[in-house]
Amino acid sequence: MAEEQPIYIIKKIVKGGGHHGGAWKVAYADFVTAMMAFFMVLWLLSSSEQVQKAVGGYFSDPEGNGKQVGTQQAGAGGESISLAANDMEKLKDKLEEAMRDTPQFQKIKEQVKMIVTGEGLRVELLESDVGTFFESGSPAPTERATVLLGTLAQEIGKLPNKVFIEGHTDSKPFTGDYTNWELSADRANTARRVMQMYGVRADQVAQVRGFSDQALRVADNPADPSNRRISIIIKYLDAPPAPLKADKKGGDAHGGEAAKDGHGNDGHAKDEHAKDEQAKPAAAH
Repeated sequence: MAEEQPIYIIKKIVKGGGHHGGAWKVAYADFVTAMMAFFMVLWLLSSSEQVQKAVGGYFSDPEGNGKQVGTQQAGAGGESISLAANDMEKLKDKLEEAMRDTPQFQKIKEQVKMIVTGEGLRVELLESDVGTFFESGSPAPTERATVLLGTLAQEIGKLPNKVFIEGHTDSKPFTGDYTNWELSADRANTARRVMQMYGVRADQVAQVRGFSDQALRVADNPADPSNRRISIIIKYLDAPPAPLKADKKGGDAHGGEAAKDGHGNDGHAKDEHAKDEQAKPAAAH
Protein backbone atom coordinates (compact mmCIF):
# COMPACT_ATOMS: atom_id res chain seq x y z
CA MET A 1 0.00 0.00 0.00
CA ALA A 2 1.39 3.30 -1.07
CA GLU A 3 2.34 5.73 1.67
CA GLU A 4 0.16 8.83 1.87
CA GLN A 5 1.96 12.08 1.27
CA PRO A 6 1.75 14.49 4.21
CA ILE A 7 -0.32 17.63 3.64
CA TYR A 8 1.37 20.92 4.58
CA ILE A 9 -0.83 23.93 5.46
CA ILE A 10 0.98 27.33 5.30
CA LYS A 11 -0.69 30.19 7.16
CA LYS A 12 0.45 33.79 6.62
CA ILE A 13 0.32 35.88 9.75
CA VAL A 14 -0.13 39.60 9.04
CA LYS A 15 0.97 41.85 11.90
CA GLY A 16 -0.49 45.30 12.45
CA GLY A 17 -2.23 47.22 9.70
CA GLY A 18 0.29 46.47 7.01
CA HIS A 19 2.20 48.92 4.83
CA HIS A 20 0.19 51.97 3.78
CA GLY A 21 2.89 53.68 1.62
CA GLY A 22 5.01 56.83 2.25
CA ALA A 23 2.98 59.44 0.40
CA TRP A 24 2.11 61.21 3.65
CA LYS A 25 5.83 61.83 4.32
CA VAL A 26 6.21 63.62 1.01
CA ALA A 27 3.14 65.73 1.72
CA TYR A 28 4.42 66.59 5.21
CA ALA A 29 7.84 67.59 3.85
CA ASP A 30 6.16 69.86 1.30
CA PHE A 31 4.09 71.43 4.07
CA VAL A 32 7.15 72.13 6.27
CA THR A 33 9.03 73.63 3.31
CA ALA A 34 6.10 75.89 2.49
CA MET A 35 5.85 77.06 6.12
CA MET A 36 9.57 77.82 6.24
CA ALA A 37 9.28 79.87 3.05
CA PHE A 38 6.26 81.68 4.49
CA PHE A 39 8.09 82.66 7.67
CA MET A 40 11.14 83.76 5.69
CA VAL A 41 8.89 86.10 3.69
CA LEU A 42 7.43 87.51 6.91
CA TRP A 43 10.95 88.03 8.30
CA LEU A 44 12.10 89.82 5.16
CA LEU A 45 9.05 92.10 5.20
CA SER A 46 9.88 93.16 8.75
CA SER A 47 13.63 93.54 8.12
CA SER A 48 15.47 96.73 7.23
CA GLU A 49 15.91 97.82 3.64
CA GLN A 50 19.63 97.01 3.85
CA VAL A 51 18.93 93.38 4.82
CA GLN A 52 16.36 93.06 2.06
CA LYS A 53 18.88 94.32 -0.49
CA ALA A 54 21.53 91.92 0.81
CA VAL A 55 19.22 88.90 0.57
CA GLY A 56 17.95 89.97 -2.84
CA GLY A 57 21.50 90.48 -4.00
CA TYR A 58 22.43 86.94 -2.97
CA PHE A 59 19.74 85.38 -5.15
CA SER A 60 20.75 87.66 -8.03
CA ASP A 61 24.43 86.83 -7.58
CA PRO A 62 24.89 83.75 -5.36
CA GLU A 63 28.62 83.48 -6.12
CA GLY A 64 29.22 86.88 -4.53
CA ASN A 65 30.73 88.64 -7.52
CA GLY A 66 28.57 91.72 -7.08
CA LYS A 67 29.05 94.72 -4.83
CA GLN A 68 30.29 94.23 -1.34
CA VAL A 69 27.96 94.56 1.63
CA GLY A 70 29.68 95.75 4.76
CA THR A 71 32.80 93.57 4.68
CA GLN A 72 35.95 93.14 2.67
CA GLN A 73 34.79 89.73 1.51
CA ALA A 74 32.84 89.35 -1.71
CA GLY A 75 29.21 89.48 -0.75
CA ALA A 76 25.71 89.85 -1.97
CA GLY A 77 24.73 92.68 -4.24
CA GLY A 78 23.15 95.95 -3.16
CA GLU A 79 24.56 99.02 -1.52
CA SER A 80 27.22 98.80 1.16
CA ILE A 81 25.81 98.58 4.66
CA SER A 82 28.87 100.49 5.81
CA LEU A 83 27.98 103.41 3.55
CA ALA A 84 31.18 103.01 1.57
CA ALA A 85 33.89 102.30 4.12
CA ASN A 86 36.39 104.50 2.29
CA ASP A 87 33.98 107.44 1.88
CA MET A 88 34.75 109.10 5.19
CA GLU A 89 32.43 112.07 4.68
CA LYS A 90 29.40 109.78 4.32
CA LEU A 91 30.59 107.73 7.26
CA LYS A 92 30.91 110.91 9.32
CA ASP A 93 27.29 111.83 8.50
CA LYS A 94 26.17 108.32 9.46
CA LEU A 95 27.89 108.44 12.86
CA GLU A 96 26.57 111.93 13.59
CA GLU A 97 23.05 110.76 12.78
CA ALA A 98 23.42 107.78 15.14
CA MET A 99 24.73 109.95 17.98
CA ARG A 100 21.88 112.44 17.66
CA ASP A 101 19.56 109.67 18.83
CA THR A 102 21.48 109.10 22.08
CA PRO A 103 20.17 110.54 25.36
CA GLN A 104 21.47 113.99 26.31
CA PHE A 105 23.52 114.31 23.12
CA GLN A 106 22.41 117.93 22.70
CA LYS A 107 24.13 118.76 26.00
CA ILE A 108 27.51 117.38 24.93
CA LYS A 109 27.49 117.79 21.14
CA GLU A 110 30.15 120.54 21.35
CA GLN A 111 32.48 118.02 22.99
CA VAL A 112 32.27 115.53 20.14
CA LYS A 113 34.34 116.49 17.10
CA MET A 114 34.78 114.62 13.84
CA ILE A 115 37.28 115.40 11.12
CA VAL A 116 38.54 113.55 8.06
CA THR A 117 42.35 113.35 8.17
CA GLY A 118 45.13 111.62 6.29
CA GLU A 119 44.66 108.58 8.56
CA GLY A 120 40.90 108.30 8.16
CA LEU A 121 37.94 109.62 10.15
CA ARG A 122 38.98 110.94 13.55
CA VAL A 123 36.30 111.07 16.26
CA GLU A 124 37.33 112.99 19.37
CA LEU A 125 35.55 112.99 22.72
CA LEU A 126 36.71 116.12 24.54
CA GLU A 127 36.65 116.55 28.30
CA SER A 128 35.25 119.69 29.91
CA ASP A 129 35.84 121.47 33.21
CA VAL A 130 33.48 119.01 34.90
CA GLY A 131 34.85 115.85 33.31
CA THR A 132 32.02 114.52 31.09
CA PHE A 133 33.50 111.22 29.85
CA PHE A 134 35.79 110.03 32.67
CA GLU A 135 35.99 110.47 36.40
CA SER A 136 38.54 113.11 37.37
CA GLY A 137 42.06 111.69 37.27
CA SER A 138 40.68 108.19 36.63
CA PRO A 139 40.15 105.83 33.69
CA ALA A 140 36.66 104.99 35.01
CA PRO A 141 34.10 105.97 32.33
CA THR A 142 30.96 107.96 33.08
CA GLU A 143 27.51 106.83 31.96
CA ARG A 144 27.66 109.35 29.11
CA ALA A 145 30.90 107.85 27.86
CA THR A 146 29.50 104.33 27.93
CA VAL A 147 26.35 105.34 26.02
CA LEU A 148 28.23 107.37 23.42
CA LEU A 149 31.02 104.83 22.91
CA GLY A 150 28.43 102.07 22.68
CA THR A 151 26.53 103.96 19.98
CA LEU A 152 29.71 104.53 17.99
CA ALA A 153 30.73 100.89 18.42
CA GLN A 154 27.44 99.61 16.98
CA GLU A 155 28.09 101.53 13.76
CA ILE A 156 31.87 101.03 13.58
CA GLY A 157 31.47 97.30 14.20
CA LYS A 158 29.67 97.00 10.85
CA LEU A 159 32.74 98.26 9.01
CA PRO A 160 35.72 96.29 7.71
CA ASN A 161 38.01 99.20 8.63
CA LYS A 162 40.70 98.95 11.29
CA VAL A 163 40.44 101.26 14.30
CA PHE A 164 43.06 103.11 16.35
CA ILE A 165 42.16 104.37 19.83
CA GLU A 166 44.20 107.14 21.46
CA GLY A 167 44.23 108.61 24.94
CA HIS A 168 45.39 112.20 25.59
CA THR A 169 45.75 114.29 28.75
CA ASP A 170 46.50 117.88 29.64
CA SER A 171 49.79 118.93 31.21
CA LYS A 172 48.69 118.97 34.82
CA PRO A 173 51.06 116.56 36.59
CA PHE A 174 50.12 113.78 39.00
CA THR A 175 51.86 113.14 42.28
CA GLY A 176 53.28 109.69 42.82
CA ASP A 177 54.04 106.88 40.39
CA TYR A 178 50.81 107.21 38.38
CA THR A 179 51.45 109.73 35.61
CA ASN A 180 49.70 111.15 32.57
CA TRP A 181 51.26 108.36 30.52
CA GLU A 182 49.43 105.71 32.52
CA LEU A 183 46.21 107.74 32.57
CA SER A 184 46.13 108.33 28.81
CA ALA A 185 46.87 104.67 28.08
CA ASP A 186 44.34 103.40 30.64
CA ARG A 187 41.59 105.64 29.28
CA ALA A 188 42.28 104.45 25.74
CA ASN A 189 42.07 100.84 26.91
CA THR A 190 38.84 101.60 28.76
CA ALA A 191 37.36 103.00 25.55
CA ARG A 192 38.49 99.87 23.70
CA ARG A 193 36.83 97.56 26.23
CA VAL A 194 33.55 99.47 26.15
CA MET A 195 33.48 99.55 22.34
CA GLN A 196 34.21 95.83 22.09
CA MET A 197 31.31 95.16 24.44
CA TYR A 198 28.97 96.97 22.06
CA GLY A 199 30.02 95.70 18.65
CA VAL A 200 33.62 96.49 17.69
CA ARG A 201 35.37 93.23 16.84
CA ALA A 202 38.47 92.15 18.73
CA ASP A 203 40.51 91.96 15.51
CA GLN A 204 39.23 95.36 14.39
CA VAL A 205 41.29 97.33 16.92
CA ALA A 206 44.75 97.67 15.41
CA GLN A 207 46.38 99.96 17.99
CA VAL A 208 45.73 101.43 21.43
CA ARG A 209 47.98 104.42 22.04
CA GLY A 210 48.68 106.64 25.04
CA PHE A 211 50.07 110.11 24.24
CA SER A 212 50.07 111.73 27.68
CA ASP A 213 50.36 115.50 27.02
CA GLN A 214 52.64 115.16 23.99
CA ALA A 215 49.96 115.94 21.36
CA LEU A 216 48.04 118.82 22.87
CA ARG A 217 44.91 119.92 21.07
CA VAL A 218 45.29 123.47 22.40
CA ALA A 219 49.06 123.89 22.38
CA ASP A 220 49.09 127.45 23.72
CA ASN A 221 47.08 126.39 26.79
CA PRO A 222 48.46 123.03 28.06
CA ALA A 223 45.96 123.01 30.95
CA ASP A 224 42.90 123.41 28.70
CA PRO A 225 40.39 120.63 29.55
CA SER A 226 39.84 119.78 25.87
CA ASN A 227 43.42 118.49 25.78
CA ARG A 228 42.03 115.59 27.81
CA ARG A 229 40.36 113.48 25.16
CA ILE A 230 39.84 110.10 23.57
CA SER A 231 40.44 109.89 19.83
CA ILE A 232 38.99 107.08 17.72
CA ILE A 233 40.51 106.85 14.22
CA ILE A 234 38.65 104.80 11.63
CA LYS A 235 41.36 103.96 9.12
CA TYR A 236 41.03 103.95 5.36
CA LEU A 237 40.73 100.46 3.91
CA ASP A 238 43.42 101.20 1.35
CA ALA A 239 45.59 104.21 0.66
CA PRO A 240 43.83 107.48 1.52
CA PRO A 241 42.61 109.65 -1.34
CA ALA A 242 44.99 112.20 -2.81
CA PRO A 243 45.17 115.38 -0.67
CA LEU A 244 43.46 118.51 -1.88
CA LYS A 245 45.61 121.09 -3.63
CA ALA A 246 47.15 123.49 -1.10
CA ASP A 247 46.29 127.17 -1.30
CA LYS A 248 48.80 130.00 -1.09
CA LYS A 249 48.74 129.98 2.69
CA GLY A 250 49.89 126.36 2.79
CA GLY A 251 46.57 124.80 3.88
CA ASP A 252 43.95 122.96 1.86
CA ALA A 253 40.31 123.83 1.41
CA HIS A 254 39.38 122.18 4.71
CA GLY A 255 42.17 123.60 6.86
CA GLY A 256 44.24 120.73 5.54
CA GLU A 257 47.08 120.84 8.04
CA ALA A 258 44.97 118.58 10.21
CA ALA A 259 44.64 116.14 7.35
CA LYS A 260 48.39 116.03 6.78
CA ASP A 261 49.95 115.74 10.17
CA GLY A 262 48.51 112.37 11.21
CA HIS A 263 46.98 113.90 14.35
CA GLY A 264 44.09 115.68 12.68
CA ASN A 265 43.47 118.04 15.58
CA ASP A 266 40.24 119.55 14.28
CA GLY A 267 41.72 122.17 11.94
CA HIS A 268 44.08 123.92 14.34
CA ALA A 269 46.71 126.37 13.22
CA LYS A 270 49.77 125.15 11.35
CA ASP A 271 52.21 125.96 14.15
CA GLU A 272 50.27 123.78 16.62
CA HIS A 273 50.52 120.82 14.26
CA ALA A 274 54.19 121.42 13.76
CA LYS A 275 54.61 120.89 17.50
CA ASP A 276 52.47 117.74 17.35
CA GLU A 277 54.69 116.37 14.58
CA GLN A 278 57.66 116.53 16.94
CA ALA A 279 55.89 114.65 19.75
CA LYS A 280 56.77 110.97 20.04
CA PRO A 281 53.81 108.88 21.30
CA ALA A 282 54.25 105.91 23.57
CA ALA A 283 52.15 102.92 22.57
CA ALA A 284 49.92 101.43 25.24
CA HIS A 285 50.49 97.70 25.36
